[in-house]
Amino acid sequence: MKRNAYLEELRNKTYEELKNELVSAKKELFNLRFQNATNQLSNTARIREVRKNIARIQTIITQKANS
Repeated sequence: MKRNAYLEELRNKTYEELKNELVSAKKELFNLRFQNATNQLSNTARIREVRKNIARIQTIITQKANS
């Protein structure tokens, strides 16, 4: 259910809001990877979650561009 709510939230955002969300998600992923490389990351599953969120955001951006 959590994922569906997140998708609905993304679908209701404008193109510019989605771009900003994508940039912040990519920055978060970079920071998580850096923490993982320096053995400071306790929850490594967060990397996978952020990667999937980036893919979801990109999918919504593509859908909005095509419609």
